[in-house]
Amino acid sequence: MMLDALLQEYPVRNARDADMVARTQAFLAREPRAFDRDPATGHITGSAFCLSDCGGLVLLLHHAKLDRWLQPGGHCDGQRDVAAVAARELFEETGVNARQVSGAIHDIDIHLIPARGADPAHLHYDIRFLFRADATRPLIRNAESRALRWVPLAEVAALAGDSVAVMRDKLP
Repeated sequence: MMLDALLQEYPVRNARDADMVARTQAFLAREPRAFDRDPATGHITGSAFCLSDCGGLVLLLHHAKLDRWLQPGGHCDGQRDVAAVAARELFEETGVNARQVSGAIHDIDIHLIPARGADPAHLHYDIRFLFRADATRPLIRNAESRALRWVPLAEVAALAGDSVAVMRDKLP
């Protein structure tokens, strides 16, 4: 489903959600290259909040460049199917083949990526989807992270902060 349609169907629960939807829609309306990796304008990214099949754990990675624990995710690089981007990034960053819980957006988070090298600081309009996977399968780390870990949901806020905890708090 196209991102515009997914944004229309997104269940706005509070002022934060309403702000994220409005800002993402405005970005899509003004930026024809929203799905391209362009730090001059910012861009759409796709992320996977991946729960264990038992539901008590979430898969996080320690991002090498940002030096923070985050959910797997990354750049669209021109692809407009953001859920497919999230699934691809989940596999590339962890080796996990997961099942997407639904086609709906689980969360939206717009956050600033600091300047690095020749790239200026810019915004990621991160579209996040809910996945499930078998936590007993081996994890395969790539160069983008320092570590991978299944984390108890109760420990998410302490380890990864509010940006990740908000996804936990939206679980049914």
